[in-house]
Amino acid sequence: MLAYFRDIWDGVVTVLIGMKVTWGHLFTPAVTIQYPDVKLKLPERARNRLYVNMDDCIGCDQCAMACPVDCITIETVKSTPDIDLGLTSVGTKKRLYVPLFDIDIAKCCYCGLCVYPCPTECIKMTDVYEFSEFERENLIYRFATMTPAETEGAKSRLSSYEKEQAAKKAAAAAAPKTPAPPVAPAAPTQAPPNPETKV
Repeated sequence: MLAYFRDIWDGVVTVLIGMKVTWGHLFTPAVTIQYPDVKLKLPERARNRLYVNMDDCIGCDQCAMACPVDCITIETVKSTPDIDLGLTSVGTKKRLYVPLFDIDIAKCCYCGLCVYPCPTECIKMTDVYEFSEFERENLIYRFATMTPAETEGAKSRLSSYEKEQAAKKAAAAAAPKTPAPPVAPAAPTQAPPNPETKV
């Protein structure tokens, strides 16, 4: 009998707790956000669409290696020593061309793991969350700024440089080695006379 009334009491208390929340919202004026004209402010560290500043990208590929879903595709071309690609905003010297830097945002899981290993902080999460498309191909964002002609020029310069270096190395290996001149034996040194020795 006691258990019966305890169950009734627990049921009444549970209903009162739930009604407390309901009554609290019932007398609170509702506020409707007129989206899309009015938008809520996102948290400071919200993770949304990715952006890449190509002026700071050094083509290290660390962001692509950190991506768990392989949505980042990067291709690089080495620059020749006579070309100065400049410095990033953090002072890192650029040594690689980056003719391809694509992010398939349809695959992205917004984990942010690609942001942290970047040594120049060129890739980051933005607060842009409205980027729906009718075609999936439009969700592939291409950040590279090099034209196809510039890419071919960089590749041809690198190929010519590598051929020149290979030719120099082959010529150095084929050149006859001149024997080193013989070294004359050192003259024997005489010990200075001992002043205590009597002649």
